[in-house]
Amino acid sequence: MLRVVLVHPQIPPNTGNIARTCAATNTELHLVGPLGFELSDRYLKRAGLDYWPHVNLHYHASIDTFQKLQQQQGGRCIGFSTSGRCSYTKFAFQPLDWLLFGSETQGLPADVLAACHETVYIPMASQQVRSLNLSVSAAVGLFEAQRQLGSLE
Repeated sequence: MLRVVLVHPQIPPNTGNIARTCAATNTELHLVGPLGFELSDRYLKRAGLDYWPHVNLHYHASIDTFQKLQQQQGGRCIGFSTSGRCSYTKFAFQPLDWLLFGSETQGLPADVLAACHETVYIPMASQQVRSLNLSVSAAVGLFEAQRQLGSLE
């Protein structure tokens, strides 16, 4: 089963929207602190609407605690970054992959990127746009991985 991991997210509505996407796709959501908000934040809850009971949510206080769990459970860490090695559409996803996304302002930290099994990017036609919104990027990456794995039928 694919997993979405948000490392140090800062904007509550983005995380709420991603939680809603994870609920709709039966995908685990892992949040790695420190977070830029409290889990009780009303904007976070509002963006996730009434889907929160359907979100398989896991919180990790630090990247170290997340990495220990990931190593125990297995699977590859796939870092999404503007500096990724290949386009996400040309990458072959596997069922146990962890899809890692960084904060809205900084992306994935260098040490987290270095620890990833692979890094991918989402191509954009406009040179003036540095990156997509975090919730859009997570949805694009997750749905491509699920499409490749036949999970969308």
